[in-house]
Amino acid sequence: MPDRRSGTTRRKLFQTAAFGSMLKLASDAGGAQAPVSRSVNTRSAPSGLKITDIRGCTIASNFDYPIIRVDTNQGVYGLGEVRDGGVKGQALILKPFLVGRNPLGIESLLGALKPYSGHGRLGGGYSAIDMALHDIAGKVYGAPAWALMGDKRRSQIRIYCDTDPSPDPKIYAQRMLARKKQGFTFFKMDVGTGLIRNRPGAVRDGAPTEKGLKYMCEYIEAVRDAIGYDVPLGTDHYGRLSVSDAIRLGRAFEPYELAWLEDPIPWTEWRGLKQISDAVVTPVLTGEDIFGVEGFRNLVENQAVDLVQPDPETSGAIRETHAIAEYANEHGIPTVFHFAGSPVGCMASVHCAATLHNFISMENHAVEMPWWNDLVHGVPKPIVDKGYIQVPDTPGLGVTLNDDVMKEHLRYPGYFEPTPEFDKPVVSFGIWERGPYPHLQEDGTIKNVPDIYGVWPPGSRR
Repeated sequence: MPDRRSGTTRRKLFQTAAFGSMLKLASDAGGAQAPVSRSVNTRSAPSGLKITDIRGCTIASNFDYPIIRVDTNQGVYGLGEVRDGGVKGQALILKPFLVGRNPLGIESLLGALKPYSGHGRLGGGYSAIDMALHDIAGKVYGAPAWALMGDKRRSQIRIYCDTDPSPDPKIYAQRMLARKKQGFTFFKMDVGTGLIRNRPGAVRDGAPTEKGLKYMCEYIEAVRDAIGYDVPLGTDHYGRLSVSDAIRLGRAFEPYELAWLEDPIPWTEWRGLKQISDAVVTPVLTGEDIFGVEGFRNLVENQAVDLVQPDPETSGAIRETHAIAEYANEHGIPTVFHFAGSPVGCMASVHCAATLHNFISMENHAVEMPWWNDLVHGVPKPIVDKGYIQVPDTPGLGVTLNDDVMKEHLRYPGYFEPTPEFDKPVVSFGIWERGPYPHLQEDGTIKNVPDIYGVWPPGSRR
């Protein structure tokens, strides 16, 4: 087993070469920063801007796309998206925290929302609001969302995408080769027990046997022979693995010089991930279901993974995900984005990725969806072009909705309908309802007061 304490090791030599190749290809996508207009939108008076409503709809695609819209009193609105497979209500329940507030106070608004967020799809509401606030601010100030975070370090974002597996290694390899012919330069394949479960002796207790590992390697070898060894290839979806199973799998895959092993065990088991990471040469990656910097702290500070993989629609969208990636970078860990949503969340993620110091690549799950590009206006089409997405320099997220196409693909009726059912708090303390409240006075008597704390909601003065 390689020892991280022994100086330069085979593992570190491999990772230096692998990361160097991935980062070089990512940096090649960079370019000179375009001038950014700082003029204020003359149709908006920033000091008087107020949020008036939050509405939503849900698009039925390969995953559900819950899209939300934050409206203001000056006609400027912001778009956002809840995590794929989530529900729009995860954002709409945050409405009482926002209505009446100035959307340009992004930090204070998001600070009030953070206690009502969580890992997995529970981070989707906060993330959708973050996107919408940056969309509004960018429109008001005439600046792209990335400019609200810092310098644009790359002008296009490198994309990788999943490819439907096949039980026939040759067919799987041809599908991956088709990706290369489309112009992709980064690849990922699902290679797990689902491919081999019908082969005698291949799976035991949900994990691959030694014989099963050889079968799994047949798929990777076929793909490598098709696309070559000079391009990054990640792997995912191995099955139900223990730490020792994951180490066996990682070592079996080493001859194929993979870009990463994704989620070999759950992200919550950071000590086990560190054991795996220390024991195998191939980089280990996790993070798609983690919200916020705090969620990544154990993984990063303990060097339990070699790359982090937040999904901006869970991790906190633009501002929080930027903080996650820069925190990881301070510890020498690059960032990859997981993503499986609509063009709204996609472009918000692109704006975030454009500003990061140590960014590798971003996922897309909708390359074959024929109408995915048509959901929005405002960006070059196809959005993913020869394996890259151009970073917009237009105000906000840079996209508007194509209402006609959106309405064709609704999961259920309702297109940004009013949301009075979310006017009152449903995820807050009862004391936030307007009083009166019986309150103990200094003289020992009970007196009704209009608001115990004088603040509604926390952080606001109304």
